[in-house]
Amino acid sequence: MPTPPENRELSPRTGWTRAHWEHTADRLLRAVRPHASPRGALIDLPGPRPSWSGPRSDGLEGYARTFLLAALLGDPAHLDRYAEGLAAGTEKPGGDDPESWPLMTDTRQAIVESASVALALRLTRARLWDRLDEPVRERIADWLLPALDPSPVDNNWWLFGLTVAGFLQDAGIETDRAAATIDRSLDRIEQWWLGDGWYSDGDNRAFDHYNPWALHFYPVLHAHLAGDRALLDRYGPRLRAQLDDHVHLFDGNGAPVPYGRSLIYRFAAAAAPWLGALTGHTPLGPGATRRLASGALRHFLDRGATDERGLLTLGWYGPYGPAVQGYSGPGSPYWASKGFLGLLAPADHPLWTATEEPLPAERADTVRPLGPTGLLVQTTAADGLVRLHNHGSNHVGSTAWGTDDEPGYARFAYATRTGPTTGPDPADNHFALLRPDGTATTRGPAVPLGAGPDRAASRHTPLPGVRVLSATLAHGRAELRAHLVLGAPGGTPVRQTGWTTHADDPEAPVSQLHPVHGYGPEVAELPTGATLQGPGPTRTPALTGTTSGPESLFVALASLTGEPEPAPVADLADVRVTGPRTLTVTWQNGTTADLDLDFSDAEDQ
Repeated sequence: MPTPPENRELSPRTGWTRAHWEHTADRLLRAVRPHASPRGALIDLPGPRPSWSGPRSDGLEGYARTFLLAALLGDPAHLDRYAEGLAAGTEKPGGDDPESWPLMTDTRQAIVESASVALALRLTRARLWDRLDEPVRERIADWLLPALDPSPVDNNWWLFGLTVAGFLQDAGIETDRAAATIDRSLDRIEQWWLGDGWYSDGDNRAFDHYNPWALHFYPVLHAHLAGDRALLDRYGPRLRAQLDDHVHLFDGNGAPVPYGRSLIYRFAAAAAPWLGALTGHTPLGPGATRRLASGALRHFLDRGATDERGLLTLGWYGPYGPAVQGYSGPGSPYWASKGFLGLLAPADHPLWTATEEPLPAERADTVRPLGPTGLLVQTTAADGLVRLHNHGSNHVGSTAWGTDDEPGYARFAYATRTGPTTGPDPADNHFALLRPDGTATTRGPAVPLGAGPDRAASRHTPLPGVRVLSATLAHGRAELRAHLVLGAPGGTPVRQTGWTTHADDPEAPVSQLHPVHGYGPEVAELPTGATLQGPGPTRTPALTGTTSGPESLFVALASLTGEPEPAPVADLADVRVTGPRTLTVTWQNGTTADLDLDFSDAEDQ
C-alpha cells in the first residue's frame, strides 16, 4: 500500500490525515506477521533478550498488544488472523506446544496482556466475538476470568482487572463478579488520587506518563464504552484536568518529554488526548488534538523507531538498552498501539476534519507547576522546546538502568531533545557532593517543599546527616538552580551538572551553565556517551565548588535552547544573593522574583 500524500491544507504542521494513521497501523501489523506462530496465537518478535517473564509470555505480549492495534484499525483482513489466534491460544492454555497461551497462575504478565485481549474483544464485539464458535468463546472467557481476582501488583495493575471485567460484563459472563472487580479496582486507585488531575502510581510519589494513559485511560474508556454516565461524570473531569498539564509536555517537534519508565511505548502518550476528545473531556480543540497525536507519531517514525523490518524497537528512537526495564520484552513496544485510539472516531469526526492548530508549546512561553507532583514545566515558543523540572516525583529502585538513582525519575530536569545520561557516565542535571574518591552522591527520594507559578522546591538526603534544600525558578529559557547544603563538613566538594548535548549533531540544542554563587568560575565539559536521542559522544557541562561550613549556598543559571546563536544565559538574569538563604533575580524583561530557602520545617523532618 503506497504512503498517502500529505495534506498541508488540512494539516499544515504535520501533513498527516486519517489515511496516514490507517496506513501506519496496517504497516505495523503486516510487519509482525512473519513472526507469528503457525495459527497466530503467539507473535515471537526478535530482540536482544527475553523479558523476565520468559519467551512464551513475550509471545503472548506480541499477540495481545498488536491485537489491540488491529481492533482499533478494524480491518477484517487483520481481525480474521487474530480470531484464529484466539482459538489456538486458548485450546490448551499452559501447554508447551507452539500455540498455547500461558496461564495467569503461571506468569503474572499474562494479567497485563489479558487487558489488551479483553479491550480488543470489547472494541470488536460485533465483528469478532459474536462470530466466534461458542466453545471458543467459552475457552477465552475461562482464560480471562482469573484477571478478576485482586491485583498481585499494587499500582496501575488494578486497572487490568477492571478492563477485563468491563468486557465480560458487556458479554454477559460472570456479571456479578465482574461488577465487584470494577468496584474494587476503582476503590483502590481512589486511594492514590491527589487532585488537580493527578494520581500517584501506587503508594509512592511516582508521577509519569502512566497517569494519562493508564490511571486515567482505563477508567474513562471503560465508562465511555459502557455508556455509564455516572462514571464518566466522575472520571471525565479528572482526565480533562490531567490533560491541562499533559498537553504542555509535547515539543513543537512532536516529542513528548522522556520522563519515567517504560519509555519504549513512545506514542502511547497520544492515547489520553484522543480519549479526552472522544469523550468531550479535553482542553484542546480537535485540530490541536490531531496535531499533537500526528506530531508524536511522525516524530518517532521519522527518527527510526522501526527497524529495517518495520518492527518497533526497544528504545526511544532506535534501540537503547539502558532504558529497557527487566519486565520488557521484544513485544513490549507495541503498547504504543494505545496511541491509535483516535481511529475509533469515524472519518467525518472533527478530529479528522478540523484544521490542525498549534500546541501550547508553540503558542507562548509557559512556566507552570503540575498539580501536587512537585514538577514544573517550562516551554518556549521560539523553539517549541519543553523542559520538566523535578522536585518531588520518585520511583527509586524499580528499574534496570544500572544506577542507584533511576535516570528516568531522579534527575532535577528533563527535556524533549536531550538526555538523560545513564551510568557509568556522570548524571546530567544533578547536584551532588563528591566523595574522596571523586564519585558523586545520588539524590534518592525527593521530598517536595512546594511550588508556585514560576518555581518548585524539594529536599533530599545525599548522605547521612546531610540535607540539601533545592529550588528551581524558570523564566523564558532561563533556569535558576539553587541548592542549600546543610550539615556537610567544610571543604566538601560539590558538583552541579547541566543539560547534555550531542557534540556531533549540528541540530542539537545549545546547553549553557553559568556559576552565580558558591561555585568556581570554570565550566567543565564532562565527556558522556549515548542517550535516548542517539549515540555519543555527548558533553555535559559541570560546575564545582566546596562547602564553606555547616550551611552553604550554591546558585547557577542554566539554559537549554533550540535558538541559533543564543545570548549567554548570564545575560538573561541579574542575580543578587541577599542573605545566607535568600536571593533576588531580575529577569531580562525587568520582572523580579525573590527566593527564600529557609524551609525550617523541612530541616526537622
